[in-house]
Amino acid sequence: MKILVADDDPLTLEAVCTCLADDGFSPMAARNGAEALDLWQTHRPELLCLDIMMPKLDGFEVCRRIRASDPAVPILFLSAKNEEIDVVVGLELGADDFIRKPFGKRELLARVRAALRRRLRKNGKSSPSFTLLDLSIHPDELRASRGHLTIDLTPREIAILQLLHENTGRPVHRDTFLDRCWGLDYFPESRTLDQHIAQLRRKIEPDPAMPIIIETVRSVGYRYRNGA
Repeated sequence: MKILVADDDPLTLEAVCTCLADDGFSPMAARNGAEALDLWQTHRPELLCLDIMMPKLDGFEVCRRIRASDPAVPILFLSAKNEEIDVVVGLELGADDFIRKPFGKRELLARVRAALRRRLRKNGKSSPSFTLLDLSIHPDELRASRGHLTIDLTPREIAILQLLHENTGRPVHRDTFLDRCWGLDYFPESRTLDQHIAQLRRKIEPDPAMPIIIETVRSVGYRYRNGA
């Protein structure tokens, strides 16, 4: 999922983009409002994170122009401006949320996921849920469930599980994971996949030390055996 991040503070811009990329999103960076508007018109991202105080065009004006042609795309304001009037103006212009700086990684990702879920529900679009043993995965909601337990997942973790499910019983090569779940224009180190699998196992395996959902296939990659 493409997310446009616009902020004239290079440190904030880099931090937010890194946070989103680590969670499986595809961030695009803009250093001012005019650049943000150009990127939106060219790439039509699924969500925008806008600072308010930016050169050329401020975040309010960017939001106003986008809302004139697209009433649905989620827009989140990221701002150090904490006056109530700023929040009110942003929401009246059609923003979906207002995140005050400084904010933590968990708060940012939670609000991004919530905004994306709301849009999917409004659009009526859906990707079918699927199961891996006793685990139910709900791609549109970026989560899995086991009984009453809810597990938050990143878009990349969803993609990994979908690929395993599509190839039930068959080993999936490491290169296939990297191509499908990271993209052909991204070249992660081989260890990157193993680190993501280890993290995913900690989330979904009853016993991560003895995985029964994601099985390692030596010298090849990973496999979901469906209890076989």
